Amino acid sequence: MKTVLFVCVENSCRSQIAEAFAKIHGKGVVEPYSSGSRPSGVVNPKGIDSMKEVGYDMSAHTSKSLSDIPDIEYDYVITMGCNDACPFVRAKYRADWGIPDPKDMDADEFRIVRNLIEEKVKGLIKAA
Repeated sequence: MKTVLFVCVENSCRSQIAEAFAKIHGKGVVEPYSSGSRPSGVVNPKGIDSMKEVGYDMSAHTSKSLSDIPDIEYDYVITMGCNDACPFVRAKYRADWGIPDPKDMDADEFRIVRNLIEEKVKGLIKAA
């Protein structure tokens, strides 16, 4: 299996959703992780609610720092749009998806971002 790390600043929303979709769609193909450069310590309740809508319980997820994940060379490191706040993590392939932070968006806008993340994750899994 390919290892993939999704990174955003707080590890409270975008990277958590990406990790969840990688678990849903990439079972047996990718081993997903997520972390934040400055983790908030909590997973965004809007993210939890949004993923419940698609049948995934994210309530057990925790906001993690880079020291909480394996110190390995990942096959893929995907940053979610954190620009200069994104840390350097060893990877064979890296990309920045430029996903807008949905934490202050209303539910409909949030769903649009969630669905965008899902499509990008599916594309990554297909490429893996």
